[in-house]
Amino acid sequence: MIEKLTKLFPLWAILFACAAFIFPNLFNNFQNAIIPLLMVVMFGMGMTLTWENFKEVFKSPGIIGFGVFLQYLIMPFAAFGIAKIFGLSAGLMAGVVLVGCSPGGTASNVMCYLGNADVALSVTLTSTNTFAAVIATPAFSYLFLHQVVPVPFWDMMVSILQIVLIPVLIGTAVNSFFGKNVENLRKVFPILSMLAIVIIIAIIVALNKSKIFNVDSVTTAAVILLNTIGYLLGYFIPKLFKYDKKICRTIGIEVGMQNSGLSVALAIKYFSAIAALPGAIFSVWQNVSASLLAGWWRFKDNNQK
Repeated sequence: MIEKLTKLFPLWAILFACAAFIFPNLFNNFQNAIIPLLMVVMFGMGMTLTWENFKEVFKSPGIIGFGVFLQYLIMPFAAFGIAKIFGLSAGLMAGVVLVGCSPGGTASNVMCYLGNADVALSVTLTSTNTFAAVIATPAFSYLFLHQVVPVPFWDMMVSILQIVLIPVLIGTAVNSFFGKNVENLRKVFPILSMLAIVIIIAIIVALNKSKIFNVDSVTTAAVILLNTIGYLLGYFIPKLFKYDKKICRTIGIEVGMQNSGLSVALAIKYFSAIAALPGAIFSVWQNVSASLLAGWWRFKDNNQK
């Protein structure tokens, strides 16, 4: 039941976004809830990990390092290039770049499972990218945005530690030390994480209701293009290096899917409500596109049997 509900994430996201647009007063007073909600998502991610997962980094440092390198090579540079080419305003540019500078999204593990990719590698890459984000996200944000808007590098780094790293470590510790005793709790977190993300999306839509009609199709196209570039380069660059199909799929999904919730939280805290919109749009779109991509891969595999 929970798995079926989480697979319908794009539908729930659209429904909550529509509800927030029609009834913004239900959500627009909860701006301060965005960071706690994201911390719940990160704790849930930690609950899927054990300390053993981190040992995988040392067992396969080459492919893990390659995946992390591609994550922070492709997405920040692509985001900045797209924002410049599309001529986005300072606020929207900050939002798109923040999406590109964020680590991989937690939903990527599910999409790798659905797409017959390497789930163990996906989990390891997501967690490694998340830890790297403490430095990488504020560093790349500063690199690409400091001439456009003020970027508080150190404050952002502390925020990522608080919002991302600490909840993930606590969740990992709970899962590692208590294991079977928290199995029922662990099963609940996918639906809690999904609910937290759709509420974050609803809050952003409510806060930006008056501005949404000014965010034209160009911004949406920029977000879709960023996601698509992540999938394509994330898949075909490893393919050039002769990695097998499962690894190419995994890195493609990991690079293309971002922790858009983190970009939203940072945008609200350090930039503006309008800067959070690209992250909200990306969050909905990436789950739709990744579901279609994973379904296509599974369909191809079934036809080849």
